Amino acid sequence: MEIKNRLGLIESTETMLAHSQRLNQTSNNLANVNTDGYKRDDVTFWEMLYKNSGDQARVGKALKVTTSHEQGPLKQTGNQLDFAINGEGFFKVMTEEGTRYTRSGHFLINSQGQLSTPGGDLVWGEGGPISITGQNISVADDGTISEDGITINRLAVVSFDNPGNLEKAGRNLFRTPGQNNEIPLNSPSVKQGFLESSNVNTVKEMTELIDLQRAYASQQKVIRSFDELDDLAITRLGRLG
Repeated sequence: MEIKNRLGLIESTETMLAHSQRLNQTSNNLANVNTDGYKRDDVTFWEMLYKNSGDQARVGKALKVTTSHEQGPLKQTGNQLDFAINGEGFFKVMTEEGTRYTRSGHFLINSQGQLSTPGGDLVWGEGGPISITGQNISVADDGTISEDGITINRLAVVSFDNPGNLEKAGRNLFRTPGQNNEIPLNSPSVKQGFLESSNVNTVKEMTELIDLQRAYASQQKVIRSFDELDDLAITRLGRLG
């Protein structure tokens, strides 16, 4: 007698794993609701065909994390080293791991007099790092930096053919795969004294979190039901024996 795997139990387990990852991602979005320039992530899953041995095949769940690059609201800070991009584009920074990109424009001047992120990564301008020695810093809408009334550099603001291909690299930074080349923006819209807030909608994420918890609990009940059916089948088989 051939006993086949219970497809329903497998499906429920895969669905629980998918819901678990979505729960983790939603929780991470909520944890970053106050992180400037943060872009929320979504976990989607769809059905795909799994090949087993022989001619057998079944449908399973595949997961994919996507980042929403929808712009967050701009908030005024009054800090002359805070910048926000209104519209498309990313600030270009140089890290120990190579070139990275960010929407968080909270910068400072390091001990070498260079514009950098709070994490110590250098903010890139035209031709390299941006050195600042003056007191009065002003930045035009196109990213041109003036120091005490004298133009000294221009913020490197770039875009991409498909921002959705950007990968998160930690510390609110993005990296790009080799085939997704950067495109310098000649006329970006940079706002000095502003920061872009996270694009996480707290109410939406909380609602999603509640729905996911309920869905997860429902799948747990399904698995318990299958377990009870197995116990019942084993008990009856034992009686027959």
